[in-house]
Amino acid sequence: MEKLTYKLDTFEGPLDLLLYLIRKNKLNICDIPIVEVLEQYMEQIDAAREQNMDVSSEFLEMAARLVYIKTVYLLPKHEEADALRAELSGQLLEYEECKRVASLIGEELSMDSFAREPAAVEPDYTYRRPLNGLKLLQAYYDAAGRHVAPPPTQASFSALVSHRIVSVASQIIYVLRRLWKDRNISYRALFVHKKDRSEIVATFLAVLELVKGKRVRIEGETDNPTVELLKAGERRCKAKH
Repeated sequence: MEKLTYKLDTFEGPLDLLLYLIRKNKLNICDIPIVEVLEQYMEQIDAAREQNMDVSSEFLEMAARLVYIKTVYLLPKHEEADALRAELSGQLLEYEECKRVASLIGEELSMDSFAREPAAVEPDYTYRRPLNGLKLLQAYYDAAGRHVAPPPTQASFSALVSHRIVSVASQIIYVLRRLWKDRNISYRALFVHKKDRSEIVATFLAVLELVKGKRVRIEGETDNPTVELLKAGERRCKAKH
């Protein structure tokens, strides 16, 4: 099935929107302030929803990714959060470079240009890098004297493939998608189709992360309260209090 995509205002995708926010606020793309960027990113998403615009799932997935990075920073150790932020910075730098190259190519192309099939080139397999004789000899000894272990049996992988692992980030996306249409839903409705224990636990943790990140709130004192999606303005009020 062909994948449907949408444009959010003038942004081609979530990376385009993030790059716009970083340039607008004159931020360091290698040291992104996640909290500030997340707040403005969600304001753009909420503004699109108020105008009855369809929001691509890619934008929602990036929102969940930013929320997860923000929540990881609340932990005592920030190694995972720093790695996730560095990965996002690398993607933004690569996307920015692709846009720059695409712009240069677009300036060069015209209706008068001529393209032809690439000419056949005979590959040259000659090794031209400098060789260190001692290192080459040591590599030979290592290869010749290395013990070849037998291939692993199927039983050695049974414990890994039989246990299904469900990530909290994937369930954050699931909860946000459920709330995006109706804004609120009963707490039990989030677990109706959850049969696997790992999936149930991951969904429960996802709700906690979203509450901690001030993305949703839970209303009601019964055993089946209501989970409600917070708007950008409500999140700012909760942060001030």
